[in-house]
Amino acid sequence: MKTVNMHEAKTHLSKLVEGVENGEPFIIARAGKPVVKVTLVEQPAPRRTGFLKGKVDIPEDFDDMFADEIQAMFEGKYDGSGLYVPPDQRKPEDTH
Repeated sequence: MKTVNMHEAKTHLSKLVEGVENGEPFIIARAGKPVVKVTLVEQPAPRRTGFLKGKVDIPEDFDDMFADEIQAMFEGKYDGSGLYVPPDQRKPEDTH
């Protein structure tokens, strides 16, 4: 890795930064002693919207899918197995 002194770093900063952008980090030294390592800041990959367009089929009733099951969950209408019980197969509710 390249080492430059403080004066050289100030004088050639633009060129040194260009080198860092090309994968060449460097060290700045003061009086011959390494002080700072200059490297490229990692940028997160940009989010890509729409990259699955045409590759995924979303049903027309997506917003209403499993509405009965969800309602049953809120009402506590389960047969004990954790599976949805259709209304016509439900046991009468216990009365306490």
